[in-house]
Amino acid sequence: MSALTAPNEVVTKALLRQVNVPGLDRPAALITLDNGFDHTKPNTFGPAGLTSLDEAITAALAANPAFIAVTGKPYIFCVGADIVGLPALADRAQALEIGRLGHRVFARLKDSQIPTFAFVNGAAMGGGLELALHCHYRTLSAGAAALALPEVSLGLVPGWGGTQLLPNLIGIPAATQVIIQNPLMQNKMLKPKQAAEMGIADVLLEPADFLERSLEWAAGVVRGEVTVTRPEVDKDMWAGVLYFARQTLDQRLHGAVPAAYKALDLLETAKDADFATGTAAEDEALADLVFSEELRSGLYAFDLVQRRAKRPAGAPDKGLARPVTKVGIVGAGLMASQLALLFARRLQVPVVITDLDQARVDKGVGYVHTQIEKAVSKGRMDKGTAAKLYGLVSGSVDKSLFADADFVIEAVFEDLKVKKQVWAELEKIVKPEAVLATNTSSLSVTEMAADLEHPERVVGFHFFNPVAMMPLLEIVRGERTDDATLATAFAVGKQLKKSSVLVKDAPAFVVNRLLTRFLGTVFAAVDQGTPLDVANSALDPLGLPMRPLALLQLVGPAVAYHVGGTLNAAFPDRFGVSENLKRIADSGQPIVVDDQVNEEVAKLLVVGDQPLTAEQVRQNALDALAQEIRLMLDEGVVAEAQDIDLCMILGAGWPFHLGGVTPYLDRTGTSERVTGQRFLPRGVASLPR
Repeated sequence: MSALTAPNEVVTKALLRQVNVPGLDRPAALITLDNGFDHTKPNTFGPAGLTSLDEAITAALAANPAFIAVTGKPYIFCVGADIVGLPALADRAQALEIGRLGHRVFARLKDSQIPTFAFVNGAAMGGGLELALHCHYRTLSAGAAALALPEVSLGLVPGWGGTQLLPNLIGIPAATQVIIQNPLMQNKMLKPKQAAEMGIADVLLEPADFLERSLEWAAGVVRGEVTVTRPEVDKDMWAGVLYFARQTLDQRLHGAVPAAYKALDLLETAKDADFATGTAAEDEALADLVFSEELRSGLYAFDLVQRRAKRPAGAPDKGLARPVTKVGIVGAGLMASQLALLFARRLQVPVVITDLDQARVDKGVGYVHTQIEKAVSKGRMDKGTAAKLYGLVSGSVDKSLFADADFVIEAVFEDLKVKKQVWAELEKIVKPEAVLATNTSSLSVTEMAADLEHPERVVGFHFFNPVAMMPLLEIVRGERTDDATLATAFAVGKQLKKSSVLVKDAPAFVVNRLLTRFLGTVFAAVDQGTPLDVANSALDPLGLPMRPLALLQLVGPAVAYHVGGTLNAAFPDRFGVSENLKRIADSGQPIVVDDQVNEEVAKLLVVGDQPLTAEQVRQNALDALAQEIRLMLDEGVVAEAQDIDLCMILGAGWPFHLGGVTPYLDRTGTSERVTGQRFLPRGVASLPR
């Protein structure tokens, strides 16, 4: 059917069988999508997979069944196009053809005179969800992992009918949320219940007997016993919703993500255009975006998160890891309490919190209990699990309870002397093979362990706040950390469902070092006399998740000042100490209010008379990042530039369209101008030319 080929395509076959359904006078045709692997390698569609589906539809139609249904292998419906093959497309004509091929095949289900059903038994994303939307009816398993149209986050648009079908099914407000807002919010997914409430599915069924119940329900529809009603879509609000969405994109992204604006244009087309016109527009948009730098950066970032994050560079043999049957946490503040809940939930082992007095301990344990109660009240946790967690988390001022702990982590005040005192006391209590982990954000793990009898068992375990949500874990190897300790740390990180990156023991590690250099450069412009609002908006063209001053407020001016001081002591030529930042920290006032600079804070500043333009601030910040990254790579802080990008994506929320940070520095010429070389070879996260 098509001359398109993808040499490395993992072909998803469409397996057709006839199914006898009680109450129907002839069999139904059931097409099962299956690439031959388990759920860890989801179904995707490349040219060969689409051809297989086309052949299955042809055979199904020829059999004149009672209905045609498409479902997936266990736990997976389909997660969309085989995006790994996109960089192999040689020209725009090939990109156009892959879009048209998907449209031609899927449209056969939409245009069929025989009723068509999608039995969405598992994860359905991108082209997989678009396939389901082409069917006349949809059942959905309550156990499906997630549903989404995530293309915009990668630098694409839903290119197989999603922009045309979804708004005309569930309305323009919800469709805009699914197609634009969710992908740009760290690729937020829909849970089955949300998708059903939106109207994406016609019925939500329990996973235990999902296929049998789906067949019964479909038979009821065919016999006329089940009536599917869908609310009429309100088209009067269409223009207003899209106008508001465009304004929001302008405010947040400032044109930095072309795919988001293309998606808006396609949603606008969907209001009045016929389906053929709308899908032809999708083809053109897809072809334009396939050969964009943003897409190549997005695909690179996707690969980092999906593959590299699961195979951390430099991690020791996992066979060296020791079992962890009990965890001790030193400190009972907010960070420590968050850690206690996370360890208990993921490891399912006893967790003991300690602090200086019982009041602090009680407050920490109380926080954990409160979070458990909230989870139960919101339906995110059953009462049995809650009861178990209540029993696993306890607190005491007596550190001797750590004697049988296998893993002890401290989250006390960020002061080297205090942390060394903690470890000196604990080393006399814990067993010889227990791992001692520090959640320090900037201090030297090597120095912290220097006076211990067994410094080889101390490792950095740097989480990001909020602990439950942020996926990155920087695992820091001190100069004397041994392989068994490191392997145990990585094993625990995996159990905690974090993406771990191995980091050398260097000041502030990766994310905090780069953000401090970045924010320090921006704030240095303020010290010179650049107005706060100019400095704050200078990085807008990058489309970052937060403006610099909002990020500074989130980190906390006092924390930023402290980390800046640590880095200034290590690298005084590159990291300054701003007294204006200290003034803000001491004042306790917010820097920004409703994304606007707080004028009261502006009055506190003592500044120079050499203001910079927004462009100068932006270039200085980018130059500083390029210089710092090159130095970090030369120092061996991480294995490769890919680890820098992974840290910035997962730990700082930097977007896929930037590829983290190094692809953007490469494509703007900043890296070569500042350091004399690119961070990544051409074609890795950019167009090959």
